Amino acid sequence: MPAQKTFTLASRGKGCHLVQSEVEREIGDMLRGVQVGILTLFIQHTSAALSLNENFDRDVRTDMDMALDHAVPESLPWRHTDEGPDDSASHTKASLIGPSLTIPITQGHMNLGTWQGIYLCEFRRAKHARRLVATVLP
Repeated sequence: MPAQKTFTLASRGKGCHLVQSEVEREIGDMLRGVQVGILTLFIQHTSAALSLNENFDRDVRTDMDMALDHAVPESLPWRHTDEGPDDSASHTKASLIGPSLTIPITQGHMNLGTWQGIYLCEFRRAKHARRLVATVLP
C-alpha cells in the first residue's frame, strides 16, 4: 500500500548535514514490510536541497559546502536579496543539487550503498527547520 508522510527536520545552519538517522526514525514504520519498493524524499523549500553522498568522513560534508560556495559565491551581483545576501545564492545552489532523492527499498530498508548517506544541504546561514515529504511506493 502506498504511504506518505510530511515531517520536519531539526533546525540547522548553513552546511551539509548527515540526516539519515533522523529520516530513518521518521519513516521506519513506512518501510517495514515493504519487500521491494521506492522511497522518494522531497524537500519543500527553495534554499535547501537533498543529496546522497559519503557518510563516513565528515570532511566530505565540509568540502562539499566549500565547493558549492566556490561555484556559487554570494559575492556575485545578485538582484534577488529580499531575505539577505545569501538569498539568490541559496536558491541557485538548491536548483543545482535538487529537491528530491529516489531510493530503492529492499526487505524493509533503504537499499543504499555502503558509504552513502542522506544529506540536508542547508544554504542559508540562519538556522531553519526544513519539511520533507516521504512517499513510499511498494
